[in-house]
Amino acid sequence: MNCHGSTHPPSPEEFQRQLSELMRQQFAGGPSAGPRPETGDGGGRAQGSERAAEFNFQSRPQEVKAYLDRFVIKQDEAKKVLSVALCDHYHHVRLAFEGRQVANYAKQNIILLGPTGVGKTYLVRSVADLIGVPFVKGDATKFSETGYVGGDVEDLVRDLVRKADGDVSRAQYGIIYIDEIDKIAAATNLAGRDVSGRGVQTNLLKLMEETDVPARAPNDIAGQIQAMMEMSRGRKSPAVINTRHILFIVSGAFDGLDKIIRRRLREAVIGFAAKGQAEADEDAVLEHVQTMDFIDFGFEPEFIGRLPVRVICRQLNVEDLFHILKTSEGSIIRQYEQDFAAYGIEALFQEDGLRRIAEMAAEERTGARGLMTVCERVFRPLKFELPSTPVKRFVVTRALVDDPRQAVEKLRAEHKSDEEEVGRQLVEDFALRFEREHGFRLRFTEAAAARLVAEALAASQPVRDLCAARFKDYQFGLKLIAQNKGQREFDVDLDAVEAPDQVLSEWVVASYREEPGPSKV
Repeated sequence: MNCHGSTHPPSPEEFQRQLSELMRQQFAGGPSAGPRPETGDGGGRAQGSERAAEFNFQSRPQEVKAYLDRFVIKQDEAKKVLSVALCDHYHHVRLAFEGRQVANYAKQNIILLGPTGVGKTYLVRSVADLIGVPFVKGDATKFSETGYVGGDVEDLVRDLVRKADGDVSRAQYGIIYIDEIDKIAAATNLAGRDVSGRGVQTNLLKLMEETDVPARAPNDIAGQIQAMMEMSRGRKSPAVINTRHILFIVSGAFDGLDKIIRRRLREAVIGFAAKGQAEADEDAVLEHVQTMDFIDFGFEPEFIGRLPVRVICRQLNVEDLFHILKTSEGSIIRQYEQDFAAYGIEALFQEDGLRRIAEMAAEERTGARGLMTVCERVFRPLKFELPSTPVKRFVVTRALVDDPRQAVEKLRAEHKSDEEEVGRQLVEDFALRFEREHGFRLRFTEAAAARLVAEALAASQPVRDLCAARFKDYQFGLKLIAQNKGQREFDVDLDAVEAPDQVLSEWVVASYREEPGPSKV
């Protein structure tokens, strides 16, 4: 941890490094100099205000959830709760910028509960991207009460300014996400000073309510020198960053919280009813969490009271993991397709192969993170061997996932006869992805698919890349046809492969006439 998050002075070496970096930024004048906020009384402050005024959040909860559905599988109830809370908060922020701020508004900070690998971080990062606000992620275990042991929680707020390219106004409605929040729960039997628990909660509580954070850390020597230099040039640096409109989201696995909830549920009823209820709620016990449970877990009442929105993320099963691989826009198989594509190799994932990966990942018991563990283990032999062979295409089946080393030997022997068949499957895979992304079904004829595969083989080009380039403008023309005729399925024949733009143009023109819509493209 550098001196930005610590209260002790920097070492001579650290001070020299900071000073050298400052001099480079101030006097080099080149593109390597990092962004510096223009926050003086002149044009810089006006520019920051203009950027803040551009914030015009208008989304509805169902729209936010629909966006999250593209990236995060399952967790439907969690996405609904999160969508409502985010819309409430950012509609309030918009009204505040318009001068119509609601008096005594209670900020809806959020706490996410659920086991590792269920998509908590991915949910928050996705909504930050959708809303277009600065996003900072921190780990609660890296902070301490005083900064002697860990970092200063106020550095999270300063990090928002850096993520906003120095625009303080924009940073003041960003999102701060703190993971592993359960690790700062104070032990109930702890005697003496609690460095990592109550003190950190108290410091975070101040940020979550509303406070002014100094824009320069007290021991950021380079920052203080830079501030003096800016003042000497007539530019006044911002003194503070207000946290009133910053949304705080915290998360954790909360191991052991379920036991506290079950004990409370048993004590609330008598006899057999208690036993039946505890068993019935086995998989959803966290949904019964109350503020008192968090307090018993080790959180201060004031701290947990500033997190009124509780979002429960459920454990992922095999079917969930399978759908993550198959349908999520952030599926890890895209990464592996790119990894092999770097060597000129195309990988086609069949459903039985994806399901087998999901089954093996479920055994890891780390949620979606298990997918990476399994994929790395399965595809490591293929990444090592195939780039040095003539093999340019292969299919990921259940058999390959179960025994990748044997699959490598089989691919070496059969790659020539398999290439054309795999190529045709890749054409169909392109059509499925095109439909998933744009809503139009392309049906390639045998002749059209064969021509595409032959061209790809002759040019040593990936089939998917060739199809994407050949039909890159089709979604625009097909939208016009759909508007005119309502048609959403199209047959792609040899003519369309040889002259795609000409054929598409003909069908668009035809869709404006009274004659029947196109039967092929």
